[in-house]
Amino acid sequence: MNNGRHPSRASQVGGPPRGPSSVRVDVWLWSVRQIKSRSAATAACKAGHVRVNGETAKPAQHVRVGDEVRYRVDGFDRFLTVERILTKRVGAPVARTAYTDFSPPRPSPMDAPAAIIRARGAGRPTKKERRQLDALMGGGRHRAR
Repeated sequence: MNNGRHPSRASQVGGPPRGPSSVRVDVWLWSVRQIKSRSAATAACKAGHVRVNGETAKPAQHVRVGDEVRYRVDGFDRFLTVERILTKRVGAPVARTAYTDFSPPRPSPMDAPAAIIRARGAGRPTKKERRQLDALMGGGRHRAR
């Protein structure tokens, strides 16, 4: 007998929380919409772009509530703390409640160093301009080969 109560509601209110206590890191990244596909999440883990609690994560490593997940996307690191365990991909508003983002803001394109712009038809760069170009490209004439 359920004494006039809905059985599932009674288990939600009085019982322990239902659902898994951990999930694979690749599944979690996909389900909270950080990576577009499950296979891309697995590939990111295999490439070493994902870390859980400071250590490189394999795709099958499990994450729990409170773990710190760091992954590299477009040359920048994202720092996330797991707040909820999700096993299925959900909508964006629900996905945002499953993690806390501690990532520093990305620099704006205006903060990047300005490229050297030469007038069209100005000919070959001068020696001074060539040195500036080499410095901008991160090297010089005497790079290791």
